[in-house]
Amino acid sequence: MTKSELVLAISEKRTDLSKKDIESVVNTIFDSMRNSLIRGERIEIRGFGSFTVKHRDARTGRNPKTGSPVEIPPKRIPFFTVGKELRERVNGDEE
Repeated sequence: MTKSELVLAISEKRTDLSKKDIESVVNTIFDSMRNSLIRGERIEIRGFGSFTVKHRDARTGRNPKTGSPVEIPPKRIPFFTVGKELRERVNGDEE
């Protein structure tokens, strides 16, 4: 699902709001989530999952084409952990 599809799905359920207002709310939510991750904060959405930032140390890798060593700098990676309720619904385990 793309962001525009999400706005469309919400607008079908909330006919009292304009698509422009819904798009503004969706953008605000995503901007807030992005800024929280940039600050290194954890985001937890009950029943859905949590977003965290994992730190990867610098290391020496290999160029797959030449086999020569390549220095890989440290970096921060956004990471999503699915919540139990969502995992069960996706797998059809819900009773």
